[in-house]
Amino acid sequence: MNEQQGLSRFETLAIHAGQEPDAVTGAVVPPIHQVSTYKQDGVGGLRGGYEYSRSANPTRTALEENLAALEGGRRGLAFASGLAAEDCLLRTVLRPGDHLVIPNDAYGGTFRLISKVVERWGVEWSVADTSDPAAVRDALRPTTRLVWVETPSNPLLGITDIAAVADLARSAGARLVVDNTFASPYLQQPLALGADAVVHSTTKYLGGHSDVVGGALVTSDAGLADELAFHQNALGAVGGPFDSWLVLRGIKTLAVRMDRHNANAARVVEALTAHPKVVQVYYPGLETHPGHETAAKQMRGFGGMVSFRVAGGEEAAVAVCDRTRLFTLGESLGGVESLIEHPGRMTHASVAGSALEVPADLVRLSVGIEAVEDLLADLAQALG
Repeated sequence: MNEQQGLSRFETLAIHAGQEPDAVTGAVVPPIHQVSTYKQDGVGGLRGGYEYSRSANPTRTALEENLAALEGGRRGLAFASGLAAEDCLLRTVLRPGDHLVIPNDAYGGTFRLISKVVERWGVEWSVADTSDPAAVRDALRPTTRLVWVETPSNPLLGITDIAAVADLARSAGARLVVDNTFASPYLQQPLALGADAVVHSTTKYLGGHSDVVGGALVTSDAGLADELAFHQNALGAVGGPFDSWLVLRGIKTLAVRMDRHNANAARVVEALTAHPKVVQVYYPGLETHPGHETAAKQMRGFGGMVSFRVAGGEEAAVAVCDRTRLFTLGESLGGVESLIEHPGRMTHASVAGSALEVPADLVRLSVGIEAVEDLLADLAQALG
C-alpha cells in the first residue's frame, strides 16, 4: 500500500502512484524531463536531490515509485532493458566463487548472460526444474547465493511455487529473484510470497504497446535496495526520461489490458486443445497443466502467453508461424497486438544444444487484445 497517497487498490495505484500533478503547472501527467544535468544552488546545493540524469531523473523517479507501489516493494529501479536490470542484480549479489541456480527453461537472453558473461567472472551456475521444490533443494550448494525463477516461464509456461522456493533459498542463505515479466504485477506479486527481488522487462506487459525497451528491479530489502541503486548508477544502463514516460503511460491501462489478455488467451487455448494438428498446449490455466493448482493459488489470472507443439515437427511449426496474417511474426511479447514466434529459431536460439533447449516443434503466442474471433480464425487458417 502507498500510505502517503492513501492508495491501496492496484488499478488506482497504477494510475496515481508516483504521479502527483506537477507542482508548477498542475499537469496531471508527469512531464518528460529531457535533461542531462541540473542547476545547483551553490556547490552541493541540489534541488530535490537531482544533479545528473544517470543518477536520477524526475520522470524515471515517477516510474520507479510507481513500480515499487505495484509490486508492494520498498524501492523500484528502472533500466534501459530487462537484461540491463538482470546484469545489475547479478553483479550486485554475486562474487567470484559464488553459485546460482537457474531454471531449466529460462529465457534465452538470461541464459546467454549467465553462461557467456557472468560465468567469466568466476561465478558457477547449475540448472534445476524450479517447478519441483525437491529439484531446487538438490541443486543448492554451500556457495549458492541466488536462486533465479521465472513463473510462468518462457517459453514452456512452467509454474514455480514462489513461497516454497523462497523458504528453500532462505534456509540455504541464498536470495530468491523472480522474473515476473509474463505475469506482470497485476497477476502476481512475488515479494509478498517471499521473493527478495523482482525483475521485469518493462518492454512487455508494463509498457504494453511495443514502442519502448526497458527493465526494472523491485525489492523490499532496504540494504539490497541501496546496493542495487549504487550499481545502477555505477553501471549506468538507466532508463531514459522518454522511455520512462512511455512505460508509465502503458502502466495506466495495465489492469484492463491484462483482463483482456487473460480472456482472449483462454479462448485461444480452448481452440488449440481441440485442434487435431496441435500435439500439446502449454498454459497454466489448463487443469491438466502440472502447475495449475500453484498458479491458481499465487496468481489472479493465467496471463496472455500460450505455447503449443505442432504435429509434423519443426518445419510444420515454422510453417504455422509463416502463415498467420493477424498474429505478427516477431520476437517480444506483451503488446496489445498478437505476436507469434518459433522459440527454437528465434528467442531461444542461444540455448540450442544445452539443458535448456526447447522443443523444435514449439510455437509461442503472445495473445493480444484484438477481437478474439479474428484471432481464432487466423490460427485456424494457419494450422490448415
